[in-house]
Amino acid sequence: MLDGMNLSVILRRALAGGGEFADIYYEEGSSTSIICEDGKIEKVLAGTDRGVGIRVISDLRTAYAYTNEVTETALLALAETVSRAVKGEQFGRAIDMRTKLVGPGFPIEIPPDNVPLQDKVALVNRGDAAARGFDKRIRQVTAVYRDGAVKTQIANSLGDFTEALRTGTLFLTQVVAADGDVIQTGYEPVGRFMGHEIFRERSPEEVALAAARRAVMMLGARKAPGGLMPVVLSSEAGGTMVHEAIGHGLEADLAGSGMSVYTGKVGEQVASPLVTVIDDATIPNARGSFSFDDEGTPAQRTVLVENGILKGYLYDRLSAMKDGCASTGNGRREGYHAKPIVRMTNTLIAPGESSPEEIVRGVEKGLFVRKMGGGQVNTVNGDFVFEVSEGYLIENGVVTEPVRGATLTGNGPDVLKKIVKVGSDLGFGIGTCGKDGQGVPVSDAQPTLLIEEITVGGAA
Repeated sequence: MLDGMNLSVILRRALAGGGEFADIYYEEGSSTSIICEDGKIEKVLAGTDRGVGIRVISDLRTAYAYTNEVTETALLALAETVSRAVKGEQFGRAIDMRTKLVGPGFPIEIPPDNVPLQDKVALVNRGDAAARGFDKRIRQVTAVYRDGAVKTQIANSLGDFTEALRTGTLFLTQVVAADGDVIQTGYEPVGRFMGHEIFRERSPEEVALAAARRAVMMLGARKAPGGLMPVVLSSEAGGTMVHEAIGHGLEADLAGSGMSVYTGKVGEQVASPLVTVIDDATIPNARGSFSFDDEGTPAQRTVLVENGILKGYLYDRLSAMKDGCASTGNGRREGYHAKPIVRMTNTLIAPGESSPEEIVRGVEKGLFVRKMGGGQVNTVNGDFVFEVSEGYLIENGVVTEPVRGATLTGNGPDVLKKIVKVGSDLGFGIGTCGKDGQGVPVSDAQPTLLIEEITVGGAA
């Protein structure tokens, strides 16, 4: 813990070689991870870790070093190491540490630390048994449980000192089903910043059966048709499209370096007038939420696109310094061993006014996507491709038979402008977003959407 240390002296030492800004990031975490494969517990990992990183920003460049020795002597030495990597104008302001601000966090009813390990093992066994018992064509089941509690303290040369605690729980199941030469996979996760009360909302059996049903149903599905067609994205699909097609491109480090199709387009129309895009780290218990980001900036709700018009970008402290603006609270890092970079939190397309049923009824022939798979995007030109893990034909306004092997291919700004109906519902998906070798927990969300035309990859 940083309490009791002379933080001003440590920060001064870090800035001895010059620089405009310095901060100290302390992290202490405990975690449990359990993996069950086909009825056998393959891995049980439980442990704790703690460490500190010190950063100096000088001439808009970063020097960063970290250690897991948390003593004032060690931090002074670490600060000395960082200062030697910096050459610049001397830091001339006084560093007067303010009273520590403690983030309220989210209420935790059943802390994972209070749950015996054998009860956590039972959760993955229950999920495994439910999935394997669903159908004789189930060939492989992987059930995963993870929990973690992380305390952070952050002090900087502006005098800010913050503390926060995040506790999260995750459970997922992946199922492989086979029938002859046809092999299909089903995947279903649940995860939030909350304790074991999460299993009141969805039991391990419910999560496992959702994955099993998807895998088995897709065995009997015919190959998806290909070509240009209308596509309805269900709110159940999660927000993979908003995350990939526009979210990454609105991160200021990419936009500021010309690596985004949205560079320099603030004030321009980049989506349909029906589309509003928001990044919101304040949603209670959501997987991308927090009290303070990993630079000590309070969580915020940032409107990125409003009625199709680009309003701005997501900023961490460094990219905000470059653009002469304030951070939006999107400085995030995987742990004390990594420097913060611009990241999304909970990114969503805001609900509209159309009922989901009405949207489907208006489509004569097209594709209904209930669940998205993985996706990739080229942020420079906006081109993307997404897998569809659960899709159906729409015929005469009715969702009919399932189809498999579909992909959605398009260009972010182009497809966002082709959204002609936005549903009144909202569904969330969760994941771990990777960027620059770091992974952080995120969620994304969207209402039911009608894209009037997009390329579907499938059968010829």
